[in-house]
Amino acid sequence: MFTKKTYSTFQMAWWTRFETLLFLIIISAWVAIYFFFDLAWLKIPWTPLALIGTAVAFVIGFQNNAAYGRIWEARKIWGGIVNTSRTLGMFVQDMVTNEHAETPLSDEEKQTQIKALTYRHIAWMTALRHAMRASRPWETTAKHRTNQEWGMRPPEVDANLEDDLKPYISKDDLDYVMGKGNKQTALLYLQSHHLRALKEKGLVWEFSFLELEAILQELFTLQGKSERIKNFPYPRHFATLNHFFMWIFVLLLPLALAPQFAEIGANIATDHSFLGKYFIWLCVPFYVIVAWVFHTMERIGRTGENPFEETANDVPISTIARGIEIDLRQNLGEPVDHIPKQFPVKHDTQF
Repeated sequence: MFTKKTYSTFQMAWWTRFETLLFLIIISAWVAIYFFFDLAWLKIPWTPLALIGTAVAFVIGFQNNAAYGRIWEARKIWGGIVNTSRTLGMFVQDMVTNEHAETPLSDEEKQTQIKALTYRHIAWMTALRHAMRASRPWETTAKHRTNQEWGMRPPEVDANLEDDLKPYISKDDLDYVMGKGNKQTALLYLQSHHLRALKEKGLVWEFSFLELEAILQELFTLQGKSERIKNFPYPRHFATLNHFFMWIFVLLLPLALAPQFAEIGANIATDHSFLGKYFIWLCVPFYVIVAWVFHTMERIGRTGENPFEETANDVPISTIARGIEIDLRQNLGEPVDHIPKQFPVKHDTQF
C-alpha cells in the first residue's frame, strides 16, 4: 500500500538523488582503484576518522537544533500574530461606538470605520508576509534544483505587493505606504493615526484608545521579532564550516572503509575464495548509506536555517495570514463569496 509515509520517503530520496549518485561515484572509484591496483598501503586508521566523524556529528546536531529553534520561534511569533489579530478584530467592533461621540454616526458610517480598521490590519499582515518572503543574499537553499522542481512556490513570489494591498486600503494610504521602505510599519502608523482621530471625535473612549494602542504596540513587537529572524541569518562561519567538515569526513571515509572490507575479505578467502576476493565491493552500499545520512542531516539543517525562505520547510505565514483574514472578514458579516479562499496545499505543503 502506497502510504503518505512511503511517499515522504520517496520525496526524501528524490530530493537527495544527485548527492547519492555522487557518493556512489566516489566510493566506486576508490574501490576500483584499490581493487585493480592493489593499493593496500593507501589507507588511514579508524581512530582519527572516528574523531572527525564525532566532531561532524556534534556540529551537525548543533546546527539542526539551532535551525529548529529558529523555525519554532518563527512559528510562535506568527501564532502570537494570530491571537493578537483576533483580539484587535474584537476590540475594534466593540470599542468604536457612539457612547461618547460629539456627533454620533449612523450604523452604516460606524461599520465603515470598523471595516477600514480591520482591512488596514489585513493589509499589514499582507505587507509583513511579503517582506518575510523577500530574498536575502544568504538564502540560497530555495534556488537548489531539487527545491524548485516540485513547483512549490509561496504566493508572494507570483504576486505584487501593491496589487495585493489595493483591496484593503484607500488610494491615499496606498501611495503613502508604497513610498516607505518598511511598509508594514507605515501601515501601523496609519492605524494609530486613525484611532487617534476616532478618539478625538469621541467615537473611541480614552481607555479604549489605550487598549487599542497596546494592541498596536504588541503587533510592533511581533513584527520586530519576525524581522529579526529574517534579517539575522544563522552565523555564516558556523554554516560554512559545518558544510566543509561534513565533506572532509565523507571524502576521507573511503580510505578507512575500503581497506577494512578488503581485510575482512582476505580473512574469509581461505574458505570462500570468490566471496573473499570481491567482498570489498560490499563497502559501496555501506559507504553510500553513511555518507547519505551525514549529508542529509547537514542539508536539513541548512534548509531550516531560514524559516521564510520559500522552501517546503517554511513557516506557513501565507496560510496563517489568509486564515486570519478569513476569520476577521467573516466576523464583519461579509458574504462567503466575497471572502478569498485559503491558499491551496500542494504536495502536502502549506506556505
